[in-house]
Amino acid sequence: MAYEFILTDVRGTGERKTGLITLNRPKQMNALSDGLMNELGLALQAFDADDGIGCIVITGSDKAFAAGADIAAMASWTYMDVYKTDYITRNWETMLSVRKPVIGAVAGFALGGGCELAMMCDIVIAADTARFGQPEIKLGIVPGSGGTQRLPRAVSKAKAMDMVLTGRMMDAAEAERAGLVSRVVPPLELIDVALNAAQTICEFSAPSVMLAKECVNRAYETPLSEGVRFERRIFHSLFGTEDQREGMDAFVNKRKPLFKHR
Repeated sequence: MAYEFILTDVRGTGERKTGLITLNRPKQMNALSDGLMNELGLALQAFDADDGIGCIVITGSDKAFAAGADIAAMASWTYMDVYKTDYITRNWETMLSVRKPVIGAVAGFALGGGCELAMMCDIVIAADTARFGQPEIKLGIVPGSGGTQRLPRAVSKAKAMDMVLTGRMMDAAEAERAGLVSRVVPPLELIDVALNAAQTICEFSAPSVMLAKECVNRAYETPLSEGVRFERRIFHSLFGTEDQREGMDAFVNKRKPLFKHR
């Protein structure tokens, strides 16, 4: 499919490969317009439905992962405009229904909606040039795509309040210390590191990978006791898969497993 605001590619050499999505509005520093979010959702759904894809990587440019929502486009909107069109809910949250792991490879600015988009990813790998922030307070609004909800869960209430109320940016080193990103790498290594992580995931059993993602996400939605109960049932269920038998037999016999993804 031809896209206007994103680029897509397939990377890797194994049986299951990585879907790479690059946000591509360079003049607007990848500001998240309605059109871009529509296309991102379509690309995510296409890769999620492709059995040959085991993981997805989303990235931007060296200067900006995404420097926020498209403020110029929304400056004249009214309450009825955003309410009746179901702005954000309608097309910004497609990633939350993607079952395969999504890695955000972030360089440069990830501000406002860009920071929120990164937080929707399952893993965030940042270049040391990355800058995260929720500056909506400077525009007379608040974050609208989960910033006030996901940020406290990622970095603590104190850090989230600081960022949301002052609009200050957090650099990559602080973001790693706070738990917002999983690792920080030099800019020239960012895509390779993200793709290598994705390739590692692609080589594991697809049912195990998807269910592991579901288990970790459940931790944010349920009390501990219910989360552990859910994990236990998933753990038990995987003993009904061919890949469990293959994985354990390979371990016992000191060989590399050949997962069939079933």
